[in-house]
Amino acid sequence: MQPTRRFFATVLSLSLATAGLVGCGFQLRQSNDFAFKTLYANFSTTSPLGVELRRNLLGTGRLDLWTDPKQMAKADAILDILSEERQQVPVGVSATGQVRELQLRLRVRFRLRTPQGAELIEPVEIYQQRDLSFSESAALSKEIEQGILYRDMQTDIVQQIMRRLSSVRLHSSAPLAKP
Repeated sequence: MQPTRRFFATVLSLSLATAGLVGCGFQLRQSNDFAFKTLYANFSTTSPLGVELRRNLLGTGRLDLWTDPKQMAKADAILDILSEERQQVPVGVSATGQVRELQLRLRVRFRLRTPQGAELIEPVEIYQQRDLSFSESAALSKEIEQGILYRDMQTDIVQQIMRRLSSVRLHSSAPLAKP
């Protein structure tokens, strides 16, 4: 059986597509690489955000995550979640005063510091919002949709925190703690 023109055309087009992606600088997302090896997590590991953040940090396999306050002084860095705020704000009401549209908001403030107090990431706030139409006749399904939207916002925020943590570069003014 001899290769056909169609086979050669397919191979050629796949080769050109691959060469085009390589030439444009396309690169698959890689696991995060951190400038620190041990991280003390100063946040609630039982909150939904804390659970997801913990899972993502441990999932990298590149750092040890400590939660025992006795280990805080020995950690290379300390991640503080300063606040986590979920809001539902009515933005649209009917003529009878019933809510027709809600805006869901999730606001998280955090910082990264060394045990000596040097700021690696100054306190920063990450904010997400989603719009949700509301109907009294579909209250249960809207409640489920609301949970899904909050989870989506939370995942976005955790990914942003992970990217910011991996972008930290330690300077000579912020030495690592020696174990």
